[in-house]
Amino acid sequence: MNGRTIRHTRRTAGSHDWLLIYTLRGAGLYRFKGGEFASRPHDLTLYRPGAFQDYQWSPAAAGWDLLYIHFLPRPGWLEWLNWPRVADGLMRLHLEDAAIRRRVIRRLEEMIQWFRGSQSRRRDFGVNALEEVLLWCDSVNPRQADSQTDARVRRVMETLSQEPEQPFSEDRLARLAGLSGSRLRHLFAAQTGRSMRDFQEERRLEQARQLLALSSRTISEISESTGFSNPFYFSLRFKKHTGESPRAFRQRVIREAH
Repeated sequence: MNGRTIRHTRRTAGSHDWLLIYTLRGAGLYRFKGGEFASRPHDLTLYRPGAFQDYQWSPAAAGWDLLYIHFLPRPGWLEWLNWPRVADGLMRLHLEDAAIRRRVIRRLEEMIQWFRGSQSRRRDFGVNALEEVLLWCDSVNPRQADSQTDARVRRVMETLSQEPEQPFSEDRLARLAGLSGSRLRHLFAAQTGRSMRDFQEERRLEQARQLLALSSRTISEISESTGFSNPFYFSLRFKKHTGESPRAFRQRVIREAH
């Protein structure tokens, strides 16, 4: 969606999905624990699910012309969402190249039109447009330019993302990467900033959020399908990461949709 101005939005528990905001003209004011910043034209800001959100039209600007989209990423997109960090769960990227700006804006506008349309494959077309946007952003992401993820680590990340329900096995992942367990542990932590177990749990909870938001499966079924054999433990981990129980999360998503 888009708009010239936007009301003050403050979500202490964030949203169940990712939120991408592109500043076209004017400025948005973003507040976070310990500070704030004003976006400038051709800034993109990205909120992770569950991250504290506080943003509004900056009083110092004449307006705020923007494009925004809430989305749930495909597993293969996660590596593209490692943007420069501003605060916990809040990232920021600036597009300097005019040609890339035009491509990104055009595809965002097309994506919005697809989601608002009536064509039977509109969601697929819209998701494809968003995928291209994220690829262009990744092409200028300084974190990617400075340090490309090792192919062996990327293989493990993809496996953990695509098979979140599988029991954790360092031996299996080490064989997949062609490394010893200790070498893989060190390389994975150095390149991603977290352990393989933590990464797997993040992917499991990411999928759980999608299933809670988009499916009618029971919480027990979602717990099992995402690799948590104990629904009570699943609820504890879900609440620790999101600040609310799976049931409360689903009820909030339903309310927000209406």
